[in-house]
Amino acid sequence: MESVVRDQLLTFLLEHGLVNKHQHAFMSRFSTNTNLLECTFDWFVALAHSDSVDVIYIDFSKAFDSIVYSKLLFKLSSLGITGKLLAWLAAFLHNRSQCVAIENVFSSVSSVISGVPQGSVLGPVLFLVFILMLFVVVVLV
Repeated sequence: MESVVRDQLLTFLLEHGLVNKHQHAFMSRFSTNTNLLECTFDWFVALAHSDSVDVIYIDFSKAFDSIVYSKLLFKLSSLGITGKLLAWLAAFLHNRSQCVAIENVFSSVSSVISGVPQGSVLGPVLFLVFILMLFVVVVLV
């Protein structure tokens, strides 16, 4: 089910022009390698024409863990994701718990109150939605 939702969500984002054509992360047939190749080519062309090149690096370490569910669900609804799909996504995110296991010793179970489920099929796409909306706001400012 998760794969079906992921595929439909990506199709929706692509059809509505919400994913930049230069997006490499979490996209089929794209990777950090294709991103590096494209960037290197663009930089080489710019420098060959004596153009300046500005590069901005953004560190998203721990970013998966810091996404607030209510903000993500608001962003999804503002994109037109509503009804049963939005309700399913809310259920997918809420009421999760976790514990740490080292060999045969387990920590106590605690509720997960933020972040997309890591290791899930859908988590990276939800993260992509969250940061794409961030970039739209940053670019427009």
